Amino acid sequence: MLDDLTAAYDTVWHLGLTCKLLRLLPDRRMVHMIMEMFGNRSFMLTTGNGQKSRLRRLKNVPQGSVLAPLLFNINISVPPTTFSRQYTYADDLAIMHADRDWQAVEGALSKDMATLGEYLQIWKLKLSTTKCVSAVLHLNNKESKRELKINFNNETLPFCSEPKYLGISLDRSLTYRRHLESLRKRLTSRVALLRRLAGSG
Repeated sequence: MLDDLTAAYDTVWHLGLTCKLLRLLPDRRMVHMIMEMFGNRSFMLTTGNGQKSRLRRLKNVPQGSVLAPLLFNINISVPPTTFSRQYTYADDLAIMHADRDWQAVEGALSKDMATLGEYLQIWKLKLSTTKCVSAVLHLNNKESKRELKINFNNETLPFCSEPKYLGISLDRSLTYRRHLESLRKRLTSRVALLRRLAGSG
């Protein structure tokens, strides 16, 4: 299961993050300073002819800042217990479960999705259902066309035979052929561009 959070940095629950920071840092003044750094910001738009919009306050964790990934990791640092293994990188989540029985895999992943859904709701985070897919990794050619049926919020999540995780295309048997072919094409294109630039000098 590959999941993605909707507007993850924009929906961080400030009070919840403050509580988690207080558990990690014994200094309340430092926690207050950290929260002020991204909680007390505002912006104004100015057009080319000098017109200005009214001042608006920003409440999100600023993406691109040094602290943003660390603060977000702290915000989701205590995930709920699941049957499946959990893999998290920033706002990209993945849960994996191995079993010889397909129904056992589908049952475990469906239960874990319900558990994660309740956890995210409590912490005011939301799954991006358009980016959340199920996938299988195995070497059984007889089951090459088998699709997982994982339920979440009374809906079956879309199945993807070659999902992308952290920029890497995964195939059923983990040969990485599609990913390597895509990488080869991009490198060939860029090498050709560099050769033209080098020859034009």
